[in-house]
Amino acid sequence: MKIVKIFGSVLLLVVVVASLAFAQGKFSYTSGFMVQNLESTDANISITYYNPDGSVDASATDTIPASSSKNYFPIGSSDGFDGSVVISSDRQVGAVVNVLSTDYNESASYLGASNSATTVQLPLLMKGNSGYDTWFNIQNTGSSTTNVTVNYSDGLTATATIAAGASASFYQANESHTDKVFSAIVTSDSQPIAATVLEEDPSVMFAYSGLTSGSTTPVMPLINANNAGYITGVQILNGGSSSTDVTVSYTPSDAGTACTETQTIPAGQSATFALYAFADSGAQSNTTTTCVANERFVGSAKVTGNSTNQPLTSIVNQLKPGVNGEAYVAFDPASATDTVMLPLIMDRNSGFFTGFNVMNVGSSATVNCTFTNSSVTVSHTLNTDEAFTEIQNGAIADGYVGSATCTATSGGKLLAVVNELKTSSVDNLLVYEGISK
Repeated sequence: MKIVKIFGSVLLLVVVVASLAFAQGKFSYTSGFMVQNLESTDANISITYYNPDGSVDASATDTIPASSSKNYFPIGSSDGFDGSVVISSDRQVGAVVNVLSTDYNESASYLGASNSATTVQLPLLMKGNSGYDTWFNIQNTGSSTTNVTVNYSDGLTATATIAAGASASFYQANESHTDKVFSAIVTSDSQPIAATVLEEDPSVMFAYSGLTSGSTTPVMPLINANNAGYITGVQILNGGSSSTDVTVSYTPSDAGTACTETQTIPAGQSATFALYAFADSGAQSNTTTTCVANERFVGSAKVTGNSTNQPLTSIVNQLKPGVNGEAYVAFDPASATDTVMLPLIMDRNSGFFTGFNVMNVGSSATVNCTFTNSSVTVSHTLNTDEAFTEIQNGAIADGYVGSATCTATSGGKLLAVVNELKTSSVDNLLVYEGISK
């Protein structure tokens, strides 16, 4: 899910950053980001930090060696930076943004590479949902001031005027929603925009990037259910004009039984998949499923039925209740390529390690993964819509921090999700989407 806008010979990567000391969220925040050079030639980058009024807080330049990555933490010119970031480069780059509470007890991650457009969809928003609220930033990625309108699925609206490069924040806890789960579609009257959503309760933080387009068959490379306490909820938004019957097919990669789940989603509304299909109590009353209640499942999922072919967007939440959680954006299979880049990979880095799922949505292929500054390799053969799981804890080197590249043989098309985890009693789970090259 990379976004690249071309201005002459410069590639522009938009990073919408939730940063320090937001007074209305549940925490005080700090942020950092990892930028990966996706090409075999050195990348010259420029980083600009924007305040909410559009003024520049700070700027910097740097060079990232070919096929390497660099970490930028903390961000901005001083403590208290509250804003957004734009990274421009003369080569194709990707970025992963990590958002943490200032006591480092809560954390979330998102890919700073979502396509900017005049319409952005937010499939999952909450107010008072079992203690969870959401808030989001909308960034103006264009060259002049724009007016944005937020149309919530419960009928409420909100507006803001945003200067070029700047962002505006919307806090659902302060809006007059009835306590529930809902969604939103954000529109700009002239300039392209991008968005980041944070989901929070007092001890857990999730983050995801807004989506600028839908797919009739979105895919989810990683689904956990009843797995060491982890569960998964898949929120699917029907961004079309007609109601549609949606079927999600679940395919195990490490544990579980292949199964399906079907629900009807009205136009402009969203529905929750996976969470109840694998739960003790089984499916919701409005759901048809063949999934086994309370079964351990680790694998992937794909929308295989969409009765009226409506455009769908989707967010996947992984949660260990009361401990940690994180979200990622489901993929349009048409965006898959034979190469997927994973900008941040860790093995026992101050207790953090990564694990990733790679899914093949193309023809049967062998997938080979390499890691920067390491001779370690990973190889799997995948049929269509199959995925594999790899854990880096103890697999590369103690203290390893780097990146990975996975490539498929002819006909393979890859998508990936990466989990960053530190085993602890606080929220140290972060998740991001792999970048198709």
